Amino acid sequence: MADLSAFPITKRWPASHPDRIQLYSLPTPNGVKVSIALEEMDLPYEPHLIDIGKNETWVPEYLSLNPNGKIPAIIDPNGPGGKPFGLWESGAILLYLAEKTGKLLPQSPALRYETIQWVFFQMAALGPMFGQLGFFHKFAGREYEDKRPRDRYANESKRLLGVLEGRLATRTWIMGDEYTIADISMLGWVRNLVGFYGAGELVDYASLTHVPIWLERALTRPAVQRGLDSPKRPA
Repeated sequence: MADLSAFPITKRWPASHPDRIQLYSLPTPNGVKVSIALEEMDLPYEPHLIDIGKNETWVPEYLSLNPNGKIPAIIDPNGPGGKPFGLWESGAILLYLAEKTGKLLPQSPALRYETIQWVFFQMAALGPMFGQLGFFHKFAGREYEDKRPRDRYANESKRLLGVLEGRLATRTWIMGDEYTIADISMLGWVRNLVGFYGAGELVDYASLTHVPIWLERALTRPAVQRGLDSPKRPA
C-alpha cells in the first residue's frame, strides 16, 4: 500500500484508498477538467472536496501541495519512478494524466503539440476571460456602476468564442475526429459561461452554430457527466 504520509494535505483530508490517485478539487471549470479526465481515462481516484467558500485552498495543508492556492491538485501514489507524486495546475495535470495513460493525446509529435497549444489557449485566454466576465456579470462585480470592465471582458470573450467557432467549423472536436484533453480543458468553461454565469446574451452565444453543438456533444459523454459532479458537493 502506498505511503502518502509525506504529504501534509493527507492529515487534513485522509486517504481512505491511498493506492488511488488523490484528487483535491471542487466542481469548478478548472476542477472538472481533472475529474472528467480521470473518468475518461478510467483511472481509479479518490476525490476530496475542497470548499473554496470556506477558504480551504488557503489552509497550510492545501498550500503545502498547491502553493498557488487554487483548484485542483492531485497526488499520484504511482508517479514517475513508482513514487508518490504531487502536482497542481489543471493544464499540467491534464498533460500528465494523458502521458501517463497514453490516452486523449495524439501520438504524432505535431498533433501532440497542437493539442497542447489549445490547452494553453484555454489556460491563458479563454478561461481567464470567461472567469472575469463571470465576476462582473454574476458576482460582486455586477454591483459596479461602471460597466466598462464587464464590457471589455464580454467583448474579448465573444472574440475568443469566435476563435473556437472557427476551429470547430470543420471539426467534430478541437483536434478533428479525436476527442482530446483540449476539449476537456474548455467544455467546463463554455458550459459555465452560458449556464452558471448566465452571460450568453452578453457574448451573443445564440449566434454561434458549431460551439453549442460541440458542447452538447461533449455533455452527452457519460464520463463527462460523472466528472461534472466530482467531488460531490454537500447536499
